[in-house]
Amino acid sequence: MALKITVDPDAAEAPYEQIRARIAERARSGDLPVGYKLPTVRGFAEELGLAANTVAKAYRALEADGVIETRGRHGSFVAAPGDTAAREAAAAAAEFAARAHRLGLDREAARAAAEEALRAVYE
Repeated sequence: MALKITVDPDAAEAPYEQIRARIAERARSGDLPVGYKLPTVRGFAEELGLAANTVAKAYRALEADGVIETRGRHGSFVAAPGDTAAREAAAAAAEFAARAHRLGLDREAARAAAEEALRAVYE
């Protein structure tokens, strides 16, 4: 199975973000199965006509989001969903709660701020 992704140079999204979004979407839909080996950064960059740093930035973002995992010299692979994402979300929530408390917000004000941020992203 080939990783056929195109990048629109005229799009409002940066090329690395287009790559990140398309790979994430395909991994989460199951179109790219768990364990699928992604092309090398250099090879994929050549295929797309982009700088290697652009593809590397997309891969780093995907890894940070738990969509892919890098196994050293063996390459990058689609990760199993859930575990990493859930851990990262819990860590982000704990960090938010601690910061809201340090800022002196009560529980209701913190909850309202979180709900507003979620509404802005999901709607």
